[in-house]
Amino acid sequence: MNAKELREKTPDQLRDQLLALKKEAFNLRFRQATNQLENTARMNAVRKEVARIKTVLNQMAAQAAAN
Repeated sequence: MNAKELREKTPDQLRDQLLALKKEAFNLRFRQATNQLENTARMNAVRKEVARIKTVLNQMAAQAAAN
C-alpha cells in the first residue's frame, strides 16, 4: 500500500493496521528463528509498511498541531 492510499484512511484505521503489521512482523521473526520462514522478503516488506504508516501518522499529527 502506498502513502497516498494511507493518507485517505483515518488515524484509527492506520493504528489498527499498524498493530496487525507488528503482530505479523513478530510472527515472521519467530518463524525465521525456528527456520520455518520461506519468504524472507516479506519481513522487509512488513518493516517498510510499518515505517510508511508511522510516517503518515506523524504527518497527520503535525498537521493537526499546526492548525
